[in-house]
Amino acid sequence: MPSPFAYALLRVVPRVERGEFINAGVVLYCQEARFLDARVHLDPERLRNLDPRVDPEVVEAHLEAARRVCAGGPGAGAVGLLPPVQRFGWLAAPRSTVVQPGPVHTGLAEDPREALDRLLETMVRPPV
Repeated sequence: MPSPFAYALLRVVPRVERGEFINAGVVLYCQEARFLDARVHLDPERLRNLDPRVDPEVVEAHLEAARRVCAGGPGAGAVGLLPPVQRFGWLAAPRSTVVQPGPVHTGLAEDPREALDRLLETMVRPPV
């Protein structure tokens, strides 16, 4: 039986004042499956098109921090010690930094890992 989940896209907004962004990741939380994880994919070419001055390695480090928060534990700092639902809330909270979460959306899935992979392919990776 499908379980409900919530997800938020992770957006890279290199020049916050312009409001332009590319999707670079997705965070998915499924309470029933006790699942919280993120997948990331940064396309450096698309990032350079928005702002050639942004260092993709710095952005990647911020995206990887989101993955550490999902995994939890002391390696993710104080937020890593919170329960998964609170870590998801922290990751999905609005902020005005270069890496920002989009709005939270919901869905249903038999397997949250498959749903996360599908969201990465359809919402983050560039169309082929």
